[in-house]
Amino acid sequence: MTRPLALFGGTFDPVHVGHLRVAWEAAEALDADVRLVPANVPPHRPQPVASAAQRLALLERALAGQSRLVADDRELRRDGPSWTIDTLLDLRAELGAAQPLVLLVGADAWAGLPTWRRWRELFEVAHLGVLTRAGQRAVESDELAHEAAPRRVADARALHAAPAGHVVDIAVSALDVSATRIRAELTAGREPRWLVAEALLADPALLAPYRTSGA
Repeated sequence: MTRPLALFGGTFDPVHVGHLRVAWEAAEALDADVRLVPANVPPHRPQPVASAAQRLALLERALAGQSRLVADDRELRRDGPSWTIDTLLDLRAELGAAQPLVLLVGADAWAGLPTWRRWRELFEVAHLGVLTRAGQRAVESDELAHEAAPRRVADARALHAAPAGHVVDIAVSALDVSATRIRAELTAGREPRWLVAEALLADPALLAPYRTSGA
């Protein structure tokens, strides 16, 4: 059995403690390393306020001091929309056919999975870990439930024995933190202490794009 590698994508605009805690809890639940993958051009949401380079710098600083969560800039190096299937196929080609891969998605993203590009192919390339907070239930359309039901497993250890194809629910902390709130605080001249990693507050230049953005 091989230790999985998990991917956790997002704009990380900016990265905050909610992102970091969820990624860490997924790493613990799966016994996996996690790569956090900032999107260059997210196809399903508004475009980021900060540039790709600025968001990557924030992420790398927030992750300093440990090795289990790592920033992966492959989508920032690719032009055009950051389609998840392209990212997974790129990583699969890099790591080979046998390495277990896990795509981590929040419950809301999971509910909208059938709107993603080539979404059924995701199950052929990776496992899917559905991040579910206490009191939250991942809603599934009939189409998604039909695809997911035969793949769902209760024990995350099953993901170690196959490279792709399973679905597992991962319970994570319900932290009420959002990048929108943090940007609002910075624009208003307030300090988002305890909402972002302490290392980001130590260097005023890192969060400067949000102090003048008005977003």
